Amino acid sequence: MNHYQPRTDDMAFILSQVLQAPSQLQALPAFAEVDPDLMRQVLDEAGKFAGEVVAPLNRDGDEIGARFNAGAVTMAPGFRDAYQAFWQAGWPALACATEDGGQGLPAALEATLYEMLSAANHGWTMAPGLLHGAYECLKHHGSDELKARYLEKIATGEWLATMCLTEPHAGSDLGLARTKAVPQADGSFLLSGTKIFISGGEHDLTDNIVHLVLARLPDAPPGPKGLSLFLVPKFYADGSRSAVHCERIEEKMGLHGSPTCVMRFDEATSWIVGAPGKGLNAMFVMMNAARLHVALQGIGLLDAAWQKADAYSQERRQMRAPGRGKSAAEADPIAEHPAMRRILDTQRAWIDGGRVLAYRTALELDLIKHHPDAARREAAQRWCSLVTPVIKAAFTHQAFYGGSECLQVFGGHGYVREWGIEQIVRDARVAMIYEGTNEIQAIDLLVRKVLADGGASLSALLNDLRVDLDPSHPADALALRHFATFGELTHELAEAAAQDGAVAYWVADDYLRAAAVALLAWAWARIETALTPEVPDQATRWHAPAQALRHWVLPEFDMRAAIIRSRCIASEAGRAD
Repeated sequence: MNHYQPRTDDMAFILSQVLQAPSQLQALPAFAEVDPDLMRQVLDEAGKFAGEVVAPLNRDGDEIGARFNAGAVTMAPGFRDAYQAFWQAGWPALACATEDGGQGLPAALEATLYEMLSAANHGWTMAPGLLHGAYECLKHHGSDELKARYLEKIATGEWLATMCLTEPHAGSDLGLARTKAVPQADGSFLLSGTKIFISGGEHDLTDNIVHLVLARLPDAPPGPKGLSLFLVPKFYADGSRSAVHCERIEEKMGLHGSPTCVMRFDEATSWIVGAPGKGLNAMFVMMNAARLHVALQGIGLLDAAWQKADAYSQERRQMRAPGRGKSAAEADPIAEHPAMRRILDTQRAWIDGGRVLAYRTALELDLIKHHPDAARREAAQRWCSLVTPVIKAAFTHQAFYGGSECLQVFGGHGYVREWGIEQIVRDARVAMIYEGTNEIQAIDLLVRKVLADGGASLSALLNDLRVDLDPSHPADALALRHFATFGELTHELAEAAAQDGAVAYWVADDYLRAAAVALLAWAWARIETALTPEVPDQATRWHAPAQALRHWVLPEFDMRAAIIRSRCIASEAGRAD
């Protein structure tokens, strides 16, 4: 099948018309020159690179993959050349500060870039995917000496970076990490231990790799508060190689183009990033950036799956579609059959609504950094804190399950490699696991963020979103109804959790899904408000997914609410017994 091709018209419409991003950004001194024409130019050029350079490498990345030999990893054919072209063209530096070698453009544009790259070639995109997070981590927590040596190389993408958290015995519970760092007289540390599931721990894309590693000092207390963050490169400034070894790469279900490495540190000379015992504080700067990018991976992969399914459905003819009457043709394209139309339009509703939420999150990150008003920065921080776990979990879930639905459009052809849809389903599955499993995202949302302050932050967020809604508009009224019910549900759950703390953990996944659906209702209300009725093509493009949202997506909200309330009632009954 044809390679993925970015639909930059849709992206531009959501950025400019739905979110009004250009006017919001131009109000900030840092982005005064970021007008709609510049944003569209960046979108189009990014689309060309993703569609013409990166997408054609996707199949070789899957079938040939990264190869391991005696500690060295060779990437799939074409991967290194594409990456060298990528960083030399300035793409990794898009949203980095100009003083660090970056272009100083908005995070909102970087978000669209990584959505396109993930859709084009998820395996290849894993390599630069951690760069911006590593840049932010080092910029905010690194010493002047470390920044002078490494920050520009990371900002420009000349050197790639890794995030080394997980150990064989410690997955989501990072407090169990045993990797140790022993201080030396010159201020460096000798780092020893083994880390697993390290994306891009070894490769031939760049001349150096900068590892950011969680480890424990000799006198550190147990648990997460005893962790510090350290930087160790593959090569030092004098050209000598560090005592960092790739023991093997994993044989995986998907993402064959990305080497997932087991990394061993044998008293490797390293330097601390940030304060002792504050490693998680520094690392979470990187992880939060990564979680937005993983949400964008989900949206991009679902769009890639949808593009393949939609193209196939237009060409494949089977029987006459119900309700079409008699026609000269023996059969209609399966795109006309309700069963296929339901699949395609439903996934389109998730993609379009997901873009609104993800691009808005990136825009809020820009406002956190640059808006002069403290109250607006606080509101932006609230959005990012509450919405990031929702979009990470919801859209990686949808990439896998919605991608599987798109595979269904192909029938038996979807199950064979020739058509490329099965690779998307395999590649998408891991995004539900890494950067904090989706279950961890749900617990983070409900227990750590919503219930921790009695729902005050959530109420403030919903109030912020209500300002944009007009009760007389049907789509807006629908979103307002979901917000009202979600607020009531949160109050009921807070009361139940005050008596039985376990109830929140039982229903965290349902709560996050309810939040995602409510936010989709808001996102689509904004889309429908931005449409121009007198433009026929616009109405045709957006009408079908808007209807699918109402018929096939929003009803999940009531189901999740019923599950949550049932569990609250069961918990209350248990206490009564």
